[in-house]
Amino acid sequence: MHDIHTILSADGPFAELIPGYAPRVQQQELAEAVASALERHEVFIAEAGTGTGKTFAYLVPALLSGQKVIISTGTKNLQDQLFHKDLPLVRQALGVPVEVALLKGRANYLCLHRMELAMAEGRFRSRSEVADLQLVREWSGRTRSGDIAELTDLAEDAPLWPQVTSTGDNCLGSECGQYDDCHLMQARRRAQEADVLVVNHHLLFADMALKGEGFGELLPGANAFILDEAHQLPETASNFFGTAVSGNQLLELAGDSIAEDLREAGESGRLRSAAEHVQKTVKDLRLAFGVEQRRGAWREVAQLPGFQAALNEVDTALKELHAQLKPLAARGKGLESCLRRCEDLMARYAQVSSAAADGQVHWYETHTRSFSLNLTPMDVAELFQAQVSARPCAWVFTSATLAVGDSFEHFTHRLGLNEAKTHRWDSPFDFARQALLYVPPEMPDPNSYGYTAAVVEQALPVLEASRGRAFILFTSHRALQEAAGLLEGRIDYPLLVQGQMPRSRLLEQFRALGNAVLLGTGSFWEGVDVRGEALSCVIIDKLPFASPGDPVLQARIEAMREQGGNPFMEYQLPQAVITLKQGVGRLIRDVNDRGVLMLCDPRLGSKSYGRVFIDSLPPMSKTRKLEVVQRFFAPQTSATDVQ
Repeated sequence: MHDIHTILSADGPFAELIPGYAPRVQQQELAEAVASALERHEVFIAEAGTGTGKTFAYLVPALLSGQKVIISTGTKNLQDQLFHKDLPLVRQALGVPVEVALLKGRANYLCLHRMELAMAEGRFRSRSEVADLQLVREWSGRTRSGDIAELTDLAEDAPLWPQVTSTGDNCLGSECGQYDDCHLMQARRRAQEADVLVVNHHLLFADMALKGEGFGELLPGANAFILDEAHQLPETASNFFGTAVSGNQLLELAGDSIAEDLREAGESGRLRSAAEHVQKTVKDLRLAFGVEQRRGAWREVAQLPGFQAALNEVDTALKELHAQLKPLAARGKGLESCLRRCEDLMARYAQVSSAAADGQVHWYETHTRSFSLNLTPMDVAELFQAQVSARPCAWVFTSATLAVGDSFEHFTHRLGLNEAKTHRWDSPFDFARQALLYVPPEMPDPNSYGYTAAVVEQALPVLEASRGRAFILFTSHRALQEAAGLLEGRIDYPLLVQGQMPRSRLLEQFRALGNAVLLGTGSFWEGVDVRGEALSCVIIDKLPFASPGDPVLQARIEAMREQGGNPFMEYQLPQAVITLKQGVGRLIRDVNDRGVLMLCDPRLGSKSYGRVFIDSLPPMSKTRKLEVVQRFFAPQTSATDVQ
């Protein structure tokens, strides 16, 4: 048995490799607990506060275990950091001959067949797409992995990517002429051979939900699972254990049917006509939802004039397309694939356009030109617990934000992990000295008109004291845009607003400028790591309760009430506490960081549940006085000096 405590000590291999390495008791204890869970095949849940060093704490025992370990992270960015940065360092420190691999979803790999198809068809909406395709073609000759993250000259959301990557629908599989050179297949082969495999939650759940039965390709070979950023799992599980059909999927099927018809059948006029009819009916269905972009319960649109007729027209058009594809499928693998996709989409469309079964939430979402029809399970606990039980091996769940106060009940209940071992480790950072919590006095009710303007007015003197160097995090895009307009021209620091450019570039600019004010929502609440003085203040506009208009949340609330539960205390409040902890976690990222957390929401003091939020935060000094904030930012002071 390796002495993990010694490995992570001041005299261990990491001390030689990492300048300024400092051992942390919390990290050593967490690593030993993970090692024990791996050895005993336990289900173990660990909250490790910011600065614990949880990545090394699970990588060290994973690499030493001698088992096949799948490590899953919340985002592709974290997945890349883990594989390209953290794993090589730990492997070097331990000196163990462990094979490691990275695997992403198929849409992250260049598809050579789709690239050739795009070049042959020339279906481009702009000259920039032509230039982008040339860029991809040149890169395709250099890349070994085919991972599109390598091509940083092309934006992640560039319109070309769907044309040169595959989906489960349009992949030809082993029938593809490029199968032997397929980047995805090569990545999957490396994944099967690896001792430690790094995936993300979306891929893990896609594998679990594959055809709705048992396990896909990843899971059978694994002896242990370590799921980082585990607080995201309940929502991700809900998405993958449900059923959905999007307008884009239907349009892509129609477009591919036309393209494959031209390539393999010499163009059948009847097939083209059927595919174009699908395109028309899908566009008509989008119009039947109304012009707004929104998401809502199915009952909101079910009675709209012409809606049911538009639904039925899509169904009829799909059946017509199927009838035309069937006799032509034998002419080529592309048409055969289109036939299989059409059959799958017909079956799923029949599900999502019919009445929902008990325990499912029926809802829709509309975008500018597309839509999605969704059936989502109200509760994934039984489904997820069945997946864990079917693999009686080690399951380790970890995040900086899993508990509410000292209780893991909210997390364990949602995933059916009620028998799991749990433990919390507080952050090793000295929050009492490094951080100050400021709750401004006399704020209006968060639902009142003018609340965002009041947030901005209270924030201005704080931003002056902090000399910029701040994140302002919002609970809605509407509030973010309003605040951006109100701040324009009123601060002497660069103003960066989410949506101006990709998130990674926005963060690069924020770090480089050193005195910027960044306005963000959603993705900026978590997974963002800015160390040092560039981020010295985090301002949060409201307590992050989920939108009561969300159809899945509405359904959960109604179901809990019917069962005699208290949805606010049992679900909405714990979720908001965990989200707030994520936002607060942006502030102190290093032992030398210091900063002010400004929570503007008056409900922290006026509502009894405000105490639950306060008690779940690190033990930092608190004030309601602006002058205390100003003194904190004066040179050579700490939070304990300014009270």
